[in-house]
Amino acid sequence: MNRKLVFLAFITLALTSCSELQQIANQMITTNSTLSPTNENASGLKEALSVGIANTVTALNKQNGYYSNQALKIFLPNDAKMIVDNIKYVPGGEKMLNDVVLRLNRAAEDAAVEAKPIFVNAIRNMTIADATGILFGNKNAATTYLKQNTYSQLTAAFQPKIAASLDKKLIGNISTTQSWSTLTTAYNKVANSIIGQTASLKPVNSNLSGYVTERALDGMFLSLANEEKQIRDNPSARVNALLKKVFGQLDKK
Repeated sequence: MNRKLVFLAFITLALTSCSELQQIANQMITTNSTLSPTNENASGLKEALSVGIANTVTALNKQNGYYSNQALKIFLPNDAKMIVDNIKYVPGGEKMLNDVVLRLNRAAEDAAVEAKPIFVNAIRNMTIADATGILFGNKNAATTYLKQNTYSQLTAAFQPKIAASLDKKLIGNISTTQSWSTLTTAYNKVANSIIGQTASLKPVNSNLSGYVTERALDGMFLSLANEEKQIRDNPSARVNALLKKVFGQLDKK
């Protein structure tokens, strides 16, 4: 095995702890320098996706992965706008509202790890023609491909995890579902009162797990698109020789 392939193996293993991603990298490493340009391009694209996925999931599957990122942070659903606009009428409402928002993001952070095996499977099933078309496609062609081929599976995997996380007692021995229920119950009590009816307030009911799942996946694909853009546009983000060679072709376009 030459130095370039040894270096590729080391970098790939260092960037991700996911055994499936490592297996993909190992399969690429078993190839040699006689790879055709087409096969090499496909291997480079798959390697880039492995790196991007590992970076994305690692960044999101930790405390404040969503909550501290203003582009990804999950706020209350649109159904709750009435609560936000009228929270002053609820005693202690501001604190309850902030607590629920924190918990929504903790649920998304908790579920992010579920994406890895689904993305890995999509990479494994990608044909050489798919990979070549994506490599020379638009700036977010890889992200678009993954979204089209994984979104329904991700939703099915995320929602039970989100629901379980929302029911988990993450902060102060209280679950997000309980916190949301406390907030909406307090608000709906006001909304259903004479004062609330006079102010035209309406009770709020929302499918919290479905909403958080959708927003969590939106944030994940936005983050993945940023990773793809970095590798396509920034030579320093190409962390090994294969990526430098394959994506270097795009610099000449």
